[in-house]
Amino acid sequence: MFKGLGQLGDMAKMMKAAKEMQERMATLQEDLGRIVVTGEAGAGLVQARATARGELTGLNIDPSILVASEKEIVEDLILAAIKDAQGRAAIRAQDEQRKLLSELGLPADMNLPPL
Repeated sequence: MFKGLGQLGDMAKMMKAAKEMQERMATLQEDLGRIVVTGEAGAGLVQARATARGELTGLNIDPSILVASEKEIVEDLILAAIKDAQGRAAIRAQDEQRKLLSELGLPADMNLPPL
């Protein structure tokens, strides 16, 4: 007669776990906005900083490469540094997401939507 109560308890546990995961993912989103990664190009002559969300936050260009005749090279280095920073940001976000999934007892390679 009370067989269904066991399933109801399991459902409550699942709902609690889902809510905890949702809260932890929201916290992770905030944390990713505070984590800064640096990408570089030209052996460090151009550096780009981005949050782990991929938002560009800064750019540093060594003044020695700011020569009018080298404009295209400088532009290429800037783009390369930005792409490097964004790539590093994506990797860091994936690492942080895997760590969270592991802490929650879920498979680290679980396919979740991008952060």
